[in-house]
Amino acid sequence: MPNVVAYTPTPDSYVWTFGGAAPVATIAPGTVVELFTEDCFAGKIQSEDDLVSVVCEFPFLNPQTGPFYVEGAEVGDTIAVHFISIEPARDWAVSTTVPLFGALTSTHLTASLHDPLPELVWIWELDRQARTCRFSAKHSDFTTTLPMDPMHGTVGVAPANLEVRSALVPDAHGGNLDTPEMREGVTCYLGVNVEGALFSLGDGHARQGEGETCGVAVECAMNTVVVIDLIKGVTTPWPRLESDTHILSTGSARPLEDAFRIAQLDMVNWVAEELGLSHMDAYQFVSQAVQSPLANVCDTNYTSIAKIEKRHLPQLPFRNGTHDKLKALAASYRNGR
Repeated sequence: MPNVVAYTPTPDSYVWTFGGAAPVATIAPGTVVELFTEDCFAGKIQSEDDLVSVVCEFPFLNPQTGPFYVEGAEVGDTIAVHFISIEPARDWAVSTTVPLFGALTSTHLTASLHDPLPELVWIWELDRQARTCRFSAKHSDFTTTLPMDPMHGTVGVAPANLEVRSALVPDAHGGNLDTPEMREGVTCYLGVNVEGALFSLGDGHARQGEGETCGVAVECAMNTVVVIDLIKGVTTPWPRLESDTHILSTGSARPLEDAFRIAQLDMVNWVAEELGLSHMDAYQFVSQAVQSPLANVCDTNYTSIAKIEKRHLPQLPFRNGTHDKLKALAASYRNGR
């Protein structure tokens, strides 16, 4: 049974940045952390009458639980975060439209004379036993259910070069990646930029479509369990993920083409490194094998994913077998509860 640390933040202990905050706890590699995260609106939207522009104050969005100081983590290392479980903490979630935010509206960066889209709130009913999210239209009697697929939109460490980044921003340190791939059973690899890594997470989604088109997913508070490990002497330039079936690279930038290029290049480098291929051979292989889902096209940086099925690759222990090691620790935790 691995060591277990439980942490539930108080309303005044959330952080709103990556970097610039003191750690809330120190954990040894291999520790299981049971934690609570609030939704991106800090729980302030509880009805269709609660408008973001009224009840929330920018930039205090995406409250983060953490940061956690990982013992022994040094610049140039990698931490591995395996999601044992991600469970909605409430029977409801919220989504909204926000003026001058989203992929299909004018923004302060894509300026126009058009009026902003209306500011609206939808309350989604969650059936945690049936694993569904119920949508109810605002302007008709249409309702339907979508499968629940809990994930974390915001996962990261302190950035490099003494930077402090808003929890709304995705970049090489992780942050607001908003990829549906960050779900239970996945291991996320993050490069360490400062002593202790200073890992935080938040922004739980009961589900999210690829691209997060309107800018807001089915946002909810989460009870989440992770196990955190340390890989010494291994660098990770951009956040990477590993599941039982895929390896994934991320890239975050504007314009979207650059986010795409970053993710694709990182996958080429990863495949070349793991398989001992030349970069040109890896480039050709990745070009024909890769899938390229979008994470978000609405944040301050856009995020693109490069995704390859493991069945197309030799049965290698990627990242020195860390994913399988953390799966075993997760199983030990479950069996010991």
